[in-house]
Amino acid sequence: MSKEKNPRRVADNEAMAKSRMLRTSPQKLNLVAAMIRGKKVEKALADLTFSKKRIAEDVKKCLQSAIANAENNHGLDVDGLVVAEAWVGKNLVMKRGRPRARGRFGKIMKPFSELTIKVRQVEESA
Repeated sequence: MSKEKNPRRVADNEAMAKSRMLRTSPQKLNLVAAMIRGKKVEKALADLTFSKKRIAEDVKKCLQSAIANAENNHGLDVDGLVVAEAWVGKNLVMKRGRPRARGRFGKIMKPFSELTIKVRQVEESA
């Protein structure tokens, strides 16, 4: 009388990783995520390593986690992996503020975002 096993969220030739509470706006994070979509993982890692964007380091860490999940948890070949999807979502927004002129209050929004990366194994056709 045990519970049935949960079905996999991804296909048999896929693996994914998720990073939450990344301290940047979703719009800025999406610029970096768009940079790696559809690329081979080694090319994507190289692009993230030499990117000037501050958040690229966190995106690289998430991509490396997805690669490790593919290799260790799902037995996929690392050399044939491609970044199938990379999408960005909103997370919480810290509201801060500072006093402005004439007794007003200036809102300062400090947004957080989350990133999901899905890698897929593709067989190379030569």
